[in-house]
Amino acid sequence: MIVAERKPLDQILAMLEPYRRVLLVGCGTCTAVCLAGGEREVALLAAALRLARQARGQPLETAEVTVQRQCDREFVSPLAAPVAEADAVCSTACGCGVQLLAEVFPDRRVFPALDTRFMGVTVEPGWWAERCRGCGECILDRTGGICPVARCSKGLMNGPCGGYRDGKCEVDPQVDCAWLLIYERLKALGRLDAMGTYNPPKDWSVAFVGKPRRVVREDAKPPVVEGKV
Repeated sequence: MIVAERKPLDQILAMLEPYRRVLLVGCGTCTAVCLAGGEREVALLAAALRLARQARGQPLETAEVTVQRQCDREFVSPLAAPVAEADAVCSTACGCGVQLLAEVFPDRRVFPALDTRFMGVTVEPGWWAERCRGCGECILDRTGGICPVARCSKGLMNGPCGGYRDGKCEVDPQVDCAWLLIYERLKALGRLDAMGTYNPPKDWSVAFVGKPRRVVREDAKPPVVEGKV
């Protein structure tokens, strides 16, 4: 799940200041689950924006719609009519959804209402934690299902540093040492021998640096719009 948080209201107001009619588009998947951008959050944001603009003597008209996924053209394209009626669009999706909206509707400014944080899991209600950085080369088979790239503050690939204390990370004492978690998991599985396996330096050429990444199945059709992959 992609985890995001809403931007401060003043930042959103500043982005939308020149516009009188704004369409707020929510996402029914990731940002809905993390309580940042679903139908309920869109309604609350719209009300807050209208009240703030009214207090400034700059009335704002809002329309609200939530689609199942903003990262999928199939769900975004049907928004053509409400987008055409708006002066601008404000998205409560992750950065992927914002960009796809802007790509599908190039004649409208599309603004982000959220800051995208990370890919994570729900730990407790209202509490999410990072678990994956999309590094492009998964080694969870060697580390007991615990990712050192995302969960070790230093991204160490072959065991802990010398700074952890009482099972906690020296960078943030509230965070468990990832490699101690890996050790305990492998021990419980009877696979401590995996700790002796050398993990070579991370191949960052397949990760989130260098160039935009894509995945294309062999049986995939050409993109709908030429050059838009």
